[in-house]
Amino acid sequence: MHNLAYISDPSSSPNLISTPPTVQLFQHAVKQVVATTGSSPLQPMAASESKPPSPAPAPYLPLPFSSNAAALQLITQGAEAHLYKTTFLSASRPVALKIRPKKQWRHAILDKRLTRSRILAEARVLAKCLREDVRVPAVLALDADDGWLIVEWIHGVTVKQALRERKANASTGTKETGGEDMELRALLRRVGAAVGKLHAAGIIHGDLTTSNMMVEPQVPQQQEESRDKLVPGALAGEIVLIDFGLATQAVQEEERAVDLYVLERAFGSTHPREEALFGEVLAAYEKSYKGARITLKRLEDVRMRGRKKEYAWLRRLRGGNWRKGGRFHFRPAHATEPAWG
Repeated sequence: MHNLAYISDPSSSPNLISTPPTVQLFQHAVKQVVATTGSSPLQPMAASESKPPSPAPAPYLPLPFSSNAAALQLITQGAEAHLYKTTFLSASRPVALKIRPKKQWRHAILDKRLTRSRILAEARVLAKCLREDVRVPAVLALDADDGWLIVEWIHGVTVKQALRERKANASTGTKETGGEDMELRALLRRVGAAVGKLHAAGIIHGDLTTSNMMVEPQVPQQQEESRDKLVPGALAGEIVLIDFGLATQAVQEEERAVDLYVLERAFGSTHPREEALFGEVLAAYEKSYKGARITLKRLEDVRMRGRKKEYAWLRRLRGGNWRKGGRFHFRPAHATEPAWG
C-alpha cells in the first residue's frame, strides 16, 4: 500500500508529519466539488438514488416488419442473423424470417455490401437446391439491401431434438430397443441421402450439424396445423436441410470431404451414444452420390490431418509425455481402419 503521508525531515523532526503535494491537490479538488454541488464525491450513493439498469436494446427490424413487431416470434438469435416466425400474405401461412442486423462496429458501406452479397448467395443456393430436388425451404421473398429473407416454415423438430428425445424415451423404457434401433438407422440413412443429393447438386453446406436438419413429419392435409405439436421423439419423416448462411457452390472433392468431416465431428460430440452408427450416414451418402467414393477417400485424408492436430495438442497438454497417461485412439467409433495412436 502507498503511504498517504510522509516524514518531511526525519533527522530533525521525527514526529512531524506533513501531507504530500499529491494528496493536497486531491483534497483541494474534493473541496471544490463540495462547494459546487453540496455533496462529497467520496460518499456512497444512496440506494434510492441508484440508477436502474438500462433495458436491453430491441433487436433490429427493417421495414415493413418494424411497424408490426408484435407479430414476430423470435426463434433463435445468432452472431450473424436473427430468425423469427411470422406470417406472410396470409394469417394462416407461417414463414421463417431471417434478418441480418446491421453491424455497428463495421463500416457502413462494407456492412451493406456484405449483407447484400450473403443474402443473395443464400437465396441462390436455396433456389438451386430446389431445382435439383434437394429438400430445403423454398424462398418466398427477400430484400438484399435491407438484409432480410423469407423462406418456407418447416414443421417438425431438428434431428438433434429428435435424437435427444429418443434418448430420454430409452432411459424411461417407453420404447422397445430393437424397433428404436431400426428407426434410428433409418433416420441416419435419410440424413446421408440428403447430404449426398446436396453434394451431387454442387452445393457445400458449410455448417452441417444435426441442428441444421429438420425431421418433417408426413401428416394428412387436415392435420397441417398440428404438425408442430407432434411428439419430438418420433424419428419418422423427411429430412430437410436448413440454414444455408455459410453455403457455397463448389465442385472440389476437398470441400465435400470437409463438409462431411464437420458433420462427423459434430455428430460425435453432440450424440456420443449414437456415434458408432454414423457409418449408416456414409453408406447412404455413397448410394445417393455417384462421386462419393472419391469424396470418402479424401475424407480419410481430412481425418488424418485432424488427428495430427489433436496429437500435437495433446503433446503440448502433457508436456511431450502424452504416452505416460495411456494410449490415445483418435479414430471415430464407426471407422474400420486400424487405430492410430
